[in-house]
Amino acid sequence: MRLVTTSSVEAGTILAKTIYNETGQILLSEGVELKESMIQRLNSLGISYIFIKDSQTDDIEYKGTLSDPIRRKAIQTINSTFLEIQKDSSISSSFVVEKASRRLSELIRFLMTELGSNKELLNLLSDAYTYDNYIFTHSLNVTLYSLALGLELKLTPKELETLGLGAIFHDIGKLQVPIDVLLKPGRLTEEEYVAIKEHAEAGFQILRKVQTIPLLVAHCAYQHHERIDGSGYPRGITGKDIHFFGKIIAVADVFDAVTSNRVYRKAMLPHEGLEILYAGSGTLFEQKIVEAFRLAVAIYPVGITVELNDGRKGIVTGQNIGLGDRPIIRIMEHKGEQVPPYELDLKIELNVVIAECDTAF
Repeated sequence: MRLVTTSSVEAGTILAKTIYNETGQILLSEGVELKESMIQRLNSLGISYIFIKDSQTDDIEYKGTLSDPIRRKAIQTINSTFLEIQKDSSISSSFVVEKASRRLSELIRFLMTELGSNKELLNLLSDAYTYDNYIFTHSLNVTLYSLALGLELKLTPKELETLGLGAIFHDIGKLQVPIDVLLKPGRLTEEEYVAIKEHAEAGFQILRKVQTIPLLVAHCAYQHHERIDGSGYPRGITGKDIHFFGKIIAVADVFDAVTSNRVYRKAMLPHEGLEILYAGSGTLFEQKIVEAFRLAVAIYPVGITVELNDGRKGIVTGQNIGLGDRPIIRIMEHKGEQVPPYELDLKIELNVVIAECDTAF
């Protein structure tokens, strides 16, 4: 299979990976021949990239960190839990959240087990999802990225569980933001931007009243938009005053935000998201955490076409543990000329680097 931009696909191309929406319903099944109307529909949904079948890469298979059924079940758990909080918050917010936290704590322990037993790099190319429910998918992805970072940074199981709960609840305050503001495709007004920014403190106020949740979890919601140079919000605090977990979730939050579909822009690919993190390393984000992210996450997904600094071109076929930016590549071209395919491991060939990605088909 090959990963390509949806906009570059032509009618008649065969889809290689089933596309689901957030509720687990199939939008398009693996093996379907794409019609022009289907491609237009995917583009209208903001689905930037898809996996397609290609005779040269039939044996290449993308495997996400979580299987499709586990991922959908996790999202549905978050979905139903958050909707319950939103619906019943007027009755007794702390009671409802306390009840929900038990369910989400169980989910986090399950995800910790899944990540701990999976020896592959974290690999999340999000399924398609509807814009009105993106908070739930985003909460799961941020939790997975945060836990992967926590594992890379050698946190204890207890610390990981607290971090995971902080990550899964980090955007709970957005349940109080008007949906038309959250999903506005154009530029926000000053008043709307203020309403968005209030979700960090709103989340803190919701969570701090829940006795069964560590206060640190509330501070994760409070601090995930703070930046170490003081340029963040809601309080503009600097590095020494931001908890380490808040700094971890900040990195996970930004990376997932830029690599996921949004109503106001299309998704970036992982290597582009990492460039955003590197640009802010040492000023916005703690350098140690950004470096850990590079080691823990698959920056170049299996199936993506890459060009190397020596003119060779190929498809990523595998990952190297602890080296998210040094994958295994099947070389297929050299300076524009077709060559017999062969494998090149960037873990071994240290003088070769990826110069760019080509996602047109």
